[in-house]
Amino acid sequence: QVQLVESGGGLVQVGGSLRLSCAASGRSFSSYVMGWFRQGPGKEREFVAAISWSGSTYYADSVKGRFTISRDNAKNTVYLQMNSLKPEDTAVYSCNADPALRAVVGGDSDYWGQGTQVTVSS
Repeated sequence: QVQLVESGGGLVQVGGSLRLSCAASGRSFSSYVMGWFRQGPGKEREFVAAISWSGSTYYADSVKGRFTISRDNAKNTVYLQMNSLKPEDTAVYSCNADPALRAVVGGDSDYWGQGTQVTVSS
C-alpha cells in the first residue's frame, strides 16, 4: 500500500511559479514510477509529468520547458516545479504512483493522492 499526500498549491499570478510536493508513505517508494495529473474546470484529467525510479522524466507537450518533475527517494517525495504559469494551468493537481510507467502515464495507476488546487490569475 502507498499513501500519497500533495501540498504546495495555491493562487499565483500569470508568469509566476509554484512547487508542488507529493509525500508518499508505504514500502518501496524508490521502486515506483511517480507522476502528476491535472484536471481543470470543465476538462478531463490529463497527464502532466512522470519520473521513473532511475530519474528518467516524461512531460506533456503543454508543460515542456516550464515544469520540472523530480524526486527525493530519501524523503519519499516527488516534486513538480512549475514556472511561467498560465491561466490554462489552473487545475487540481494530483500525484499518482505505480510500478509500471505505462500505468502512471496512462492514468491507470494503483495509487492516487487527493489533489491540490492551483489557480493562476491573469
